[in-house]
Amino acid sequence: MIRTLLAEDMHLVRGAIVALLAYEEDIEVVAEVERGDRIVATACAVQADVAVIDVGLPGKDGLVAAGELHEKLPACGVLILTGVGTPGLLRRALDAHVRGFMAKDAQPSQLADAIRRVACGERVIDSEIAIAAMTPPDAPLTARELDVIGAAAEGASVSEIAASLFLSKGTVRNYLHRTTAKLGARSRIDAIRIARESGWI
Repeated sequence: MIRTLLAEDMHLVRGAIVALLAYEEDIEVVAEVERGDRIVATACAVQADVAVIDVGLPGKDGLVAAGELHEKLPACGVLILTGVGTPGLLRRALDAHVRGFMAKDAQPSQLADAIRRVACGERVIDSEIAIAAMTPPDAPLTARELDVIGAAAEGASVSEIAASLFLSKGTVRNYLHRTTAKLGARSRIDAIRIARESGWI
């Protein structure tokens, strides 16, 4: 029996997945959580074989939790579910030692098969997401804007970015503001997230 933890914050989606997996004779959902910050402790408590994790969870990002779970319970394979697969998201998943990465709209039989394969130590990546990851969308940012947002993503301050790129602090602020506007981001942090998930930085 494959002991499975399900981390999904949408009650209807979580309930549907649990109901579908109940038909599988070799898969048992032994725990359900709706927050990312409950994944590691719960998985360790129930000794899950596989954790099926949604990316966008309250409390803690699903991929951050996946990385922590790999450190605490390496025997537990992680299968990430996502509504939108981007090159940056796939790279982050692989960096977090995730074994499976698939779209939420996959067929129920595909999900059950992926859980089995992840439990056996195989890597399962949705083919459409893999193809999208190989062909990231063109960045709407200039090379200089990418330099600035890339430095900001590494934690550099405006002063440090200005010094490293030989720009004035005002110019750096203008680049950051323009980048945020071009990406339709809510903030600089949101702009960094969009740029990373799109595979531009």
